[in-house]
Amino acid sequence: MNKRRMHLAFDLSYIHMEGRWRMPGAALGRYPDVAAFEEIARIAERGLLDMLFSGDGTGVPSTWQGSRDAAVRWGVSWPRQDLAPLAVAMSRVTQHLGFGITYSTTFMHPYYLARLFNSLDHVTGGRIAFNVITSTRRSDYANYGYDHIVDHGQRYDRMEEFIDVCRALWNSVEPDAMVWDAATGQVGDPTKVHDVEHRGRFFNVSGPLNTPPSPQGRPILLQAGNSPRGVRASAYVADMAFGADMPLELQIAQRKALDEAVTALGRDPQGMSIVWQQPCVVRETEQEAVAHRERLLSAIPPEGVGVYLSHNAGYDFSTLPERFTLGELHREIIASQASPGGFVREMVTRFGADTEMTRAEFFDYGRLFATSYTRTLAGNPAQVADILEEKFEATGSRGGFMLGHVVSMPTDLAAIADLLVPELQRRGRYRRAYKGFTLRENLFDDD
Repeated sequence: MNKRRMHLAFDLSYIHMEGRWRMPGAALGRYPDVAAFEEIARIAERGLLDMLFSGDGTGVPSTWQGSRDAAVRWGVSWPRQDLAPLAVAMSRVTQHLGFGITYSTTFMHPYYLARLFNSLDHVTGGRIAFNVITSTRRSDYANYGYDHIVDHGQRYDRMEEFIDVCRALWNSVEPDAMVWDAATGQVGDPTKVHDVEHRGRFFNVSGPLNTPPSPQGRPILLQAGNSPRGVRASAYVADMAFGADMPLELQIAQRKALDEAVTALGRDPQGMSIVWQQPCVVRETEQEAVAHRERLLSAIPPEGVGVYLSHNAGYDFSTLPERFTLGELHREIIASQASPGGFVREMVTRFGADTEMTRAEFFDYGRLFATSYTRTLAGNPAQVADILEEKFEATGSRGGFMLGHVVSMPTDLAAIADLLVPELQRRGRYRRAYKGFTLRENLFDDD
């Protein structure tokens, strides 16, 4: 029996941040180094990866002590740049590799993003994906004129309507609407261009898009909700879900919850893939890989750990008392409208809500989370492939992995392309050639 094949993407979000820029083997120059990103794209295509991906945030982290100074000082989730121009540059030196770009539906308008992603799909030759997110970070809200974080459920309500509008706009110009008849001078067929006339709770949009139809029909939609409401939204929005690098039992539970949510919407759960975030370090020997991973622990100082945790949870952990229970902390985070998932939820799952913890113990565990040290697989190609296969099968053999959060770039990506991918190919778990030229063709090939 043929084995199901994995899909692999690579997360660029943190390759220059949290101290990784100064690790041995890093050669990114001063961010953003466009030539370095082009070389990264060439390496990823050499490894036949599906896509390069980047999360994003538009604010400088300021949750820790109500100040951005520590984030700037230690390079924690700063600096960032809109990845769209870099994706265009990387697409010009590749032919098959896709690009996943993140924008927040909490702040943006659907007409603008529908038009932008249509344009990016043309420029990249049909290789673009839209990572659809809601926002939980206070610094982002401040930049868009909000005084408070929007209610958790309302964020997802807005996101679902946002994508309804985008889909209607992408469908407003039919695939064969463009005529380009030089003899008559006719450019388009007006019977194949349609109004949208959306009137909803959050948006009023008339349409249509004023752009030619996208090479893929529409961009691939990715979504990473992991709360109960987020999972339902992911089932509604996503072509492919993006799952966090949480413990395997939580991933299995999310796979089950997503299948149920997809089924409730009348979709076939066999058609819904999840790519799980999976930090990894691959070297020819386990000893080399483990030694390389150890460098993560010295990447950022203790204050930087607090900045990272506070920014991603939307909660100021500098206010922690000397002793507290994990359940109390988790309830406070939820009550503040910050993210109910993430590090504290995982600690509750691991240790129990009634577990009492000291402030020092919390930040010791936090360092392992902020650097992805605990979840970073480190081994030779066979060892890493064994674990990927186990997780792939345990979570339904549909999708694959978003590798990343590595120690140094582009060295670690080259090891994935030249060591790990050949091992997965040998096992029948990975493609030996791209099936097509668009991201949709390659993500949904026969596996």
